[in-house]
Amino acid sequence: MTHAWRPEARALLTLALPMIAGNIAWSAIAATDLLLLGWLGTDAVAAGALAINLFAAMLIFGMGLVTAAAPLIAEERGRRRHSVRDVRRTVHQTLRAALIFAVPAWLILWQCEAILLAMGQDAHLAHMAGELMRGLQWALLPFLGFSTLRNFISALERPLWAVIIMFCAIPLNVLAGWVLIFGHLGMPALGIAGAGLASTLSSSFLFFALLLVLSRDRGFRRYRLLGQFWRRDRERLSAIWRLGLPIAVMLGLESAVFNASALLMGLIDKETLAAHAVAIQIASLLFMVPMGMGQAATVRVGLAQGRRDKAGVARSGWLSLAMGIGFACIAATTLIAFPRWLIAIFLDTQAPANARTVALAITFLGVAALFQLVDATQAVAAGVLRGIQDTKIPMLFALIGYWVIGLGVGTFLAFPLHMGGLGIWIGLASGLCVVAILLVMRWARREELGLLSH
Repeated sequence: MTHAWRPEARALLTLALPMIAGNIAWSAIAATDLLLLGWLGTDAVAAGALAINLFAAMLIFGMGLVTAAAPLIAEERGRRRHSVRDVRRTVHQTLRAALIFAVPAWLILWQCEAILLAMGQDAHLAHMAGELMRGLQWALLPFLGFSTLRNFISALERPLWAVIIMFCAIPLNVLAGWVLIFGHLGMPALGIAGAGLASTLSSSFLFFALLLVLSRDRGFRRYRLLGQFWRRDRERLSAIWRLGLPIAVMLGLESAVFNASALLMGLIDKETLAAHAVAIQIASLLFMVPMGMGQAATVRVGLAQGRRDKAGVARSGWLSLAMGIGFACIAATTLIAFPRWLIAIFLDTQAPANARTVALAITFLGVAALFQLVDATQAVAAGVLRGIQDTKIPMLFALIGYWVIGLGVGTFLAFPLHMGGLGIWIGLASGLCVVAILLVMRWARREELGLLSH
């Protein structure tokens, strides 16, 4: 059996490492926005957290929708290694689904300030967040387009071009933010609004740069992704929505509970909200690794699923879980050992005005260290289940874990028990733990019974 596990481990790592690097690059783009806003002060960081969280709710929902392309393409390639037409159909209809989703999402994001005011947020912070959103919301569609193309090349097990382009986008985003926020190189200083425009420019670069590569590279060019894009294909579009919508809802529920936690932090005070924004950004950077492992698992499991190779499905799934949990142990150790150093990336830890924010962020990172294991487990387990196109029941697990357990426990601890932001973080950890246990149990049960069909 060892001879079968070792090649699978190599294949998983070969695919996962560039996907992890791409996820880190994506998170770094968001981190640079927060870093630049930190130079404007605590109010800008707090307002940026409100706007970015609202935008992220829409973005992550859309990314869940377009994630359907990966298992569909992987299964098709497992069934017919050199399939072209069906792969192209999937890419085209996924891009169409992204466009259908983006239009109503833009209408909602345009009302950012009104939404935040209705949620009881500080009027000044809500206004600043609305200014940022006016430029940021247009980044939605190009980023979903990029995500679709990235899923396409990942399912072909050639994810490196997306990584290269994403790392190129980091300095571009920093430069654009530096110019537009602070008014350099002859441009007017747009303040917090400039951060949103910079992100839209960066997202547009991601999409068009990868599209250019796909149209020029010989290995990708044979799929002719630019041809017959507007041709109707209701069957494949329905398949995208049928598989992608539960993924989108699951990711949306997870994202929304973190967004809700940010809104609850805003009801406590500005320092707590700013500390939460910094701590969650650090935790998110570390989360990119198990997220990438889950994405690689989706492809590897999907390929084995297409071959109807039950042993291969099991190997890919369990290896991915083991690797994700192994990394989580390293991440937890890092958060416990170096919290102040990590926080210093975003805030001046020596400034007296930031003392309370830094102390709160250190406390939050202590809790984040504890839930690294369950967060990594649920991320990889969800990716494994997507590989066999099992998405509906995991969506229900997310509803129970994130909202009934996570938000319920967090709200109770934060307000009736007066634990403040710490109570909210404990609630988040509880919800992640429940989801992780339920997902692993479902995977073990399906793998044990050999129920790998969808």
